[in-house]
Amino acid sequence: MKIIAVTNQKGGVGKTTTSINLAAGLGIKNKKVLLIDSDPQANSTTGIGVLKEDIKTDLFDVIINDADINESILDTPSVNVDLIPASINLSGADIYLSVDKSKDEYIFSKQLKNIKKKYDYVIIDCPPSLGLLNRNSLVAADSVIIPVQAEYYALEGLTQLLSTVSLVKKMFNKKLVIEGILITRYDKRTNLAREVKDEVRKFFKEKVYKTMIPTNTTLAAAPSAGRDIFQYDKNSTGAKSYDKFVQEVLDGNK
Repeated sequence: MKIIAVTNQKGGVGKTTTSINLAAGLGIKNKKVLLIDSDPQANSTTGIGVLKEDIKTDLFDVIINDADINESILDTPSVNVDLIPASINLSGADIYLSVDKSKDEYIFSKQLKNIKKKYDYVIIDCPPSLGLLNRNSLVAADSVIIPVQAEYYALEGLTQLLSTVSLVKKMFNKKLVIEGILITRYDKRTNLAREVKDEVRKFFKEKVYKTMIPTNTTLAAAPSAGRDIFQYDKNSTGAKSYDKFVQEVLDGNK
């Protein structure tokens, strides 16, 4: 079982879109996948088609209330993809984790050991922050995928994120590596997008995926229908781009 955290504390970079469609794309390629929504906004939960009324226990219960992780797992409409959902309760998780000294950075990691035989991949949609909830996700992960949008200030805040990854690696999780950098919201018609692409590749070199995710209205519309991009419109530019990205992830893990 490989655990990949999708993270960037900067909002609007396509983090949730990437989490959902990476999970869905892996599922289509016959991998058994668990998507974990660790963002209090719960966009991965609703975006993959799980209704709030179907949620009995969520990630907050797993981390804070020591609920059995298996009881929090739900089916999703996406092929071979299960979900541990999020709720607004997660917004208070950092406070609970900071106050309760019985909770350490390994809570999430310990829980995931109970399901390691059930899945090929675990994809964690991390919150857009660098708090304790995010740190727990990084401690549990084998690697990190960082979506970076092809817009102004694309690299803003990344130094802090990389420092956090480095700190977690040094103190809690020696195996943690950066899986790759994914350029999102790319519009090849603009000079700015090309300049950002060149800047990101200059900074991260071979860690940047060859595939870039374009600005695409279909990608924006799919979550409102509670569907991954492959279910929503498998022939769309967005679906074809994410399919290529998923294959790059698979090729890199051989």
